[in-house]
Amino acid sequence: MASDKLFYFLFQSTPDLILRWLQDLPADAGGYSFSAPVLKEREYRLDGLFSPPPQRDDLPAVVLEAQMKADPDFLLRLYAESARFLQQERWRRQWRVVVLCPHRNLDFGPPEPVREFIEHRITWIELQPSDGDPPREPLTQALSLLLQPEHQLRDLTDALRQQAASDASAAEVIPLIPAILLTRFNDRPLLEICAMGGITLEDFTQSRAYQEIFGLGEARGEARGEARGAALGEARGRLEGRRVEACSVALRQLNRRCGSLNEAATARVQALSLEQLETLAEDLLDFTGPQDLKAWLAEHK
Repeated sequence: MASDKLFYFLFQSTPDLILRWLQDLPADAGGYSFSAPVLKEREYRLDGLFSPPPQRDDLPAVVLEAQMKADPDFLLRLYAESARFLQQERWRRQWRVVVLCPHRNLDFGPPEPVREFIEHRITWIELQPSDGDPPREPLTQALSLLLQPEHQLRDLTDALRQQAASDASAAEVIPLIPAILLTRFNDRPLLEICAMGGITLEDFTQSRAYQEIFGLGEARGEARGEARGAALGEARGRLEGRRVEACSVALRQLNRRCGSLNEAATARVQALSLEQLETLAEDLLDFTGPQDLKAWLAEHK
């Protein structure tokens, strides 16, 4: 999973987000800086390092590792990377490790050789807990979109938006949703991603995470648009390219849900505006046959 850029952007821009998973630290903990240092000799690279402010001797350095699949060498490698960091940086203060993973019961290797390290150093953040209960912390919920079944994504994003109305920590992660979904589905058309997550193209153009991670969107939109005969273009430009792309996706989805469309229905869909096509991309998820499309078109003349 190509998630390195996502995690790097997320934590470089707001390093103190790590404190949501380290609630045993002092109430005034903060001021961390984030980097991804290369550890020399064997060229280990940490997924992330949160360094506390120099004047805060009571706060630990935090090593971040994201491991999204089983790897029987993971625990030993993580132990070696952590030890190499301590040696290279001549670290003389507290330190600990946060591991982002689907769940800790994956095969990460035998625990016995590093049991003390596991029990005393590692905080596990499970995006798909093995007990079946969804994550509670909003940041963990948002990152779980990287792994949850596609048919559950809309419910998860809707629940996050509802929570954001009264929870500032949830509101803070809402702009990350477009980048998280595109990180996972980078080979899908944007309109399909929008439909899965209940978001709009405007959400992409307004998302700083999307802009930073995917090169401001324009370059990616140009390349993908040329391949499909359309382009995203600038945030408010090349609307026709977006409309053509939206129409293509909508017609493909409609043919799956409603059967082959006749020429008249196809022409009516092709005549829709971009805004109408975005609405259709969401509404068609509830269609069960051609009568649903006929009724929708009558309502959206």
